[in-house]
Amino acid sequence: MKFSGSNVLITGASKGIGASIAKYLAKEGLKVWINYRSNPQLADKVMADIVADGGKAGVVKGDVSVENDWKEMLKLIVDSDGGLSYLVNNAGITKDKLAIRMSIDDFDNVIDANLKSAFIGCRDVLKLMSKKRFGSVVNISSIVGEMGNAGQTNYSASKGGVNSMTKAFAKEGAIRNIRFNAITPGFIATDMTDELKPEIKENYEKNIPLGRFGTSDEVAQSVAFLLSDHSSYITGEILKVNGGLYT
Repeated sequence: MKFSGSNVLITGASKGIGASIAKYLAKEGLKVWINYRSNPQLADKVMADIVADGGKAGVVKGDVSVENDWKEMLKLIVDSDGGLSYLVNNAGITKDKLAIRMSIDDFDNVIDANLKSAFIGCRDVLKLMSKKRFGSVVNISSIVGEMGNAGQTNYSASKGGVNSMTKAFAKEGAIRNIRFNAITPGFIATDMTDELKPEIKENYEKNIPLGRFGTSDEVAQSVAFLLSDHSSYITGEILKVNGGLYT
């Protein structure tokens, strides 16, 4: 895959889908910056795996819902590399609960971690990337941001907001040759889904036209495509990666 840029920052990249994205993009030749909030050991392990495989990587600590943490992370990257080519807003949390039992804190915390963090990142890299008139951003959203889900009012709202926000940023970034797209994964095989009882997992899979959960590598491949030169005429797109579950 062809990339005109040289480096990428991935938020929430110390584990799960974020770590898979980091490793995949490193194999594609990008220098990968691994953001973490609270567990440096996990982030260092991802970096060590990348370096052992011949890639380039660095680690940056920061709570992406905090504006000043973004400024410090981006300054570190610019001081090291001279700029930033790509951003993947992957960090996020869930606090699932039926709406009638959901507190304001439950709602606000998810909005801050999933939506506000992505806004700050998109806004600040738009300013940074504008200097070179080049850049691409992929926001990791979710299928529930499109279809909703019982017990996830806060999460659905945050991801629906990410989708709309991505389209708005795409319109503002286009004149500067900076693209913004989002991916809405469906059921993806992770450590969390591995803990599901077989009968529950089988029931979920029956509703997926492709008959299986997706893999984190399949998400990573979609991210790579939307960042790369191969998608140079695509911006404002919400790409479904859900096996046909929601079209």
